[in-house]
Amino acid sequence: MGRSRALANGVGKGSMEQQVRSKQRVADHGEVFTPGWMVDAMLDLVKEETERIDSRFLEPACGSGNFLVKILARKLAAVDFKFGKSDFERRHYALLALMSIYGIELLDDNIAECRANLLEILIARLKLKPDDELVRAASFVLSQNLVHGDALTMRNKTGDPITFAEWAYLGKGRYQRRDFRFDVLAGSSAFSAEGTLFAHLGKHEIFQPEKTWPPATMRQLAADAGDDPVQVMP
Repeated sequence: MGRSRALANGVGKGSMEQQVRSKQRVADHGEVFTPGWMVDAMLDLVKEETERIDSRFLEPACGSGNFLVKILARKLAAVDFKFGKSDFERRHYALLALMSIYGIELLDDNIAECRANLLEILIARLKLKPDDELVRAASFVLSQNLVHGDALTMRNKTGDPITFAEWAYLGKGRYQRRDFRFDVLAGSSAFSAEGTLFAHLGKHEIFQPEKTWPPATMRQLAADAGDDPVQVMP
């Protein structure tokens, strides 16, 4: 679970980390936040994956994003290294980096802060203005990828099964989205393991999307953010 407002690479409003917000929240929800130094040490164990732009990460108890903001910062550094000479490619691969990050969080204040923290990282790294269509597109992606729900029951705050959007960059400014149910993905992952009863089915037959969307541009995703986009914390 992540909390720090001292975001990766010095981005953020504060410099102090809290591991506990209140004793009551610890008692009610087991809420304890991982310190930044430990997050870095854990991510270094899979360093190559954290620096791969399209490598997907899911934090099932993401808190306010201590793990996810650091993963995004590493991915955006890789985007700068590979595509820094092309503003078009840099912007589109930066959005792809954000699209590869997923989280589930039980508490509503945490999930709102997590979305805001990730958006703040993107804005700061690319020096974006608040009205940039990339900011609005990122806001929409965060609303889909960071879910207010319970990872144990695999249901969102309204009681419906959690669904995640799988994003792919098709090139030339177009993205492909497919939606998958989390409970199906989790169950199929176990079934498809080598040596199990269902291994013969193969991943291509098990992992069927709930919905496949038409390819969309950044501008179209920005329009999907609607009138209530994610807001960066003051």
